[in-house]
Amino acid sequence: MGALQLVLGLICLAVTVVAVVMVVRTVRRMVSSIRLGQPDPTRGGPFGARFGNMVKEILGHTKMLKWGHVGVAHWFVMVGFGLLSLSVLEAYGEVANPEFEFWFLGGFGPWNLAIELIGFATLVAGIWLVVVRQLNHPRRAGRVSRFQGSNFWQAYFVEAVVILEGVGIIGLRAFKESSGLFHAPVWSAPLTHALGAVLPASTAAITLFAAFKILSAMIWVIVIARNITMGVAWHRFTAFFNIYFKRELGDAPALGAVKPMTSGGKPLDFEEADPDTDVFGAGQVEDFSWKGWLDFTTCTECGRCQSQCPAWNTGKPLSPKLVITSLRDHAYAKAPYLLAGGKKDMAGDEVGITGDGAEDKLAGIDALALAESDRPLVGGPEEMGVIDPEVLWSCTSCGACVEQCPVDIEHVDHIIDMRRYQVMIESNFPTELGGMFKNLENKGNPWGQNAKDRLAWTEDLDFEVPVFDGELADDVEYVFWVGCAGAFEDRAKKTTRAVAELLHMAGVKYVVLGSEETCTGDPARRAGNEFVFQMLAQQNVEVLNGVFEGREPGKRKIVATCAHCFNSLANEYSQLGGDFEVVHHTQLLNKLVREKRLTPVAPVAEDVTYHDPCFLGRHNKVYTPPRDLVGAAGANFREMPRHADRSMCCGAGGARMWMEERIGKRINLDRVDEALGTAPQKIATGCPFCKVMLSDGLTTRQSDKVASENVEVVDVAQLLLNAVKRGESTDAPATSGS
Repeated sequence: MGALQLVLGLICLAVTVVAVVMVVRTVRRMVSSIRLGQPDPTRGGPFGARFGNMVKEILGHTKMLKWGHVGVAHWFVMVGFGLLSLSVLEAYGEVANPEFEFWFLGGFGPWNLAIELIGFATLVAGIWLVVVRQLNHPRRAGRVSRFQGSNFWQAYFVEAVVILEGVGIIGLRAFKESSGLFHAPVWSAPLTHALGAVLPASTAAITLFAAFKILSAMIWVIVIARNITMGVAWHRFTAFFNIYFKRELGDAPALGAVKPMTSGGKPLDFEEADPDTDVFGAGQVEDFSWKGWLDFTTCTECGRCQSQCPAWNTGKPLSPKLVITSLRDHAYAKAPYLLAGGKKDMAGDEVGITGDGAEDKLAGIDALALAESDRPLVGGPEEMGVIDPEVLWSCTSCGACVEQCPVDIEHVDHIIDMRRYQVMIESNFPTELGGMFKNLENKGNPWGQNAKDRLAWTEDLDFEVPVFDGELADDVEYVFWVGCAGAFEDRAKKTTRAVAELLHMAGVKYVVLGSEETCTGDPARRAGNEFVFQMLAQQNVEVLNGVFEGREPGKRKIVATCAHCFNSLANEYSQLGGDFEVVHHTQLLNKLVREKRLTPVAPVAEDVTYHDPCFLGRHNKVYTPPRDLVGAAGANFREMPRHADRSMCCGAGGARMWMEERIGKRINLDRVDEALGTAPQKIATGCPFCKVMLSDGLTTRQSDKVASENVEVVDVAQLLLNAVKRGESTDAPATSGS
């Protein structure tokens, strides 16, 4: 061993020891911090299903490949990181002895071919990711850039190390070949042999490149060990766990149902809950579950969520990415205070570090942690809140962020947990919601209409709508859930009437509940008022269980026209003992068309574009049936650029339908402008909320002379009814209910 090998070997060994000690300490701190979160026993199993999905998502890159070339580049970087780690380990021997190689791999052709291909691909992929980041840099694209708000030096550092590791591996192998120390066949390492043929023989170069590989890797480890919030690097390790512990099993992201409200890992019972001891949503960062802390830790700052967020894209302050990174930075800054036993009650008074030795413990906590402990989780700039109220209440709960996140972060659940605390403990929410909450409690619907008017939509129909009379006949197949909008909102009534008429024409036996029906509670739950949601939902579950009494599970069928009602009935009522088979009206009508029970005979012959309702599409993956119905109606279908799982929200979800938009462009106007870009004669949808928002946006654009007066918003059921009835109008007068 020469002097060069000795000196570099000792340097590499010393740096490695420092790196290992530092990263072990940081991992211990990270794990301790994550465990500060509330318990969540639902994440444990089954092991096989969770592990299998984790392997599928990671090795298959199922989320990343939605972004084409970026996903491919990232796959090579990911595989290269794992596969080439063995090459870095081999470099420790090569520093001391240029002839060193793992005896079991040295000249093994397939292994060397893999190293050759992955090493070169990793180098190219690393360069490409830097190019992508430059092309999408905020200085060029502003708010359009998904990287706005991301930490650039961290990303460039990680990408630089990827590139340098690729250079180190290629250079080391090439000099080993030029020095006659590389034993792999030419077919398994053509690049190495080609470079080795033009490089001089040099064992010193081998030693230098081996040290270069080790030191660049260890410097990377030291940097991330010093930056516990460096998600762009730490996600390489935490993503495995975050994906494994995701809320839903299989491919499904955390959409559909909202995470139940829990305290101490158990569902919260409002009759026995104690605000002094129980957790009501998230009022402090430690109120999030440990999975929430793992979410914060795993965020890569890639900005895919931000790029899809309707609030962000229309100039609102909400960015799902920045919500998660703000919570992450706050959580880890506050963690030393919490780990020392610090805790504050809801009034902000110290209750954790008290008694003998309290002063010494407080003195041992750094100033940043103490300052963070005083910050409110939600508060305006003057309060130095972690999350601004305007950010919190801009969310439409459309789920675009959750759908796109490559590491399965559950943004919507965390936002709703913060809303729950603000509503139920702080009574701090947009003023418009106060009236909506009162109407839900007193009248059972957000508009405050009388329950006796729930059947007003049946007036003037030329057939009798069957109403449940206390006993469900054996031949009745469906309960038709009309919903509040379908019963009281004039535009939505047209959809209700069209569906009822189509079911009547197809000979489908159904009943409606009339005044027995009340709001499903969707707007209350997504606004954070879990108490009102449970009150309404339990009432509905009791009614429906009574209606279906004696029926087998497969015969407890409900059809709903509202995507929000559909989602609640199908995905959330099971949490309260209501297990039903729920279909959306587009699914049922599509089935009836396929069975020839409904036969379109007069094509609509108009240009039609379709808007995917978030709670029908992203939250429940119902994309095809509505489009099939547009086609069955004979329309000339024109797809919007943002559709299916990337569809743009109408702006009504998350109780936003009852809140004013005072910042940026109105979301419904943005969506209408996109729809008008397809030059349609009709904009079709499958949700009354969407129909209201799109209609209002279209009216604005028509008054601006941007849109033709002939363009209209319709439900797909209206299109189908027109085609089935040989073009007769479906817009019969509707009794006003709002």
